[in-house]
Amino acid sequence: MIRDLRVLKTQRVRRVRSRIFGTAKKPRLSVFRSGKHIYAQLINDEKGITLVAASDLDLKEGTKIARAEAVGEKISQAAQKAKIREVVFDRGSYAYHGRIKAVAEGARKGGLRF
Repeated sequence: MIRDLRVLKTQRVRRVRSRIFGTAKKPRLSVFRSGKHIYAQLINDEKGITLVAASDLDLKEGTKIARAEAVGEKISQAAQKAKIREVVFDRGSYAYHGRIKAVAEGARKGGLRF
C-alpha cells in the first residue's frame, strides 16, 4: 500500500516536471512541504544549482498558510535582489491548494511573475 502511494507520488512529480524547466533568466520555483514547515527555492536546471532559497524555519507566529505566504514574499524579495523577475512554478507532487497556493500568491504579491 505505502509502496503504491510512493509510486503514484513519483508519477505525479514526473508528469509535472516533464513540462517545467528552469533557466538562468527564468528559474524554477520549487516548493517542498513537510508536516511542520515549507521550503521554496529558485533553481537553474541548466547548471543544476539553487539560486535563492527561503523557508519558514525562522517564522514562529501565525498559521501554516500565513507562514507559507510569508515564505513566498521572502523568496520574491530575495529574487528581486538577484535581479530575477520571472519564474516557472513547480508544485511538485502537491495540488495547487492550501500552503502551495499561499506560497505562489505570496510570491506574486512580492512582484514575481509566472
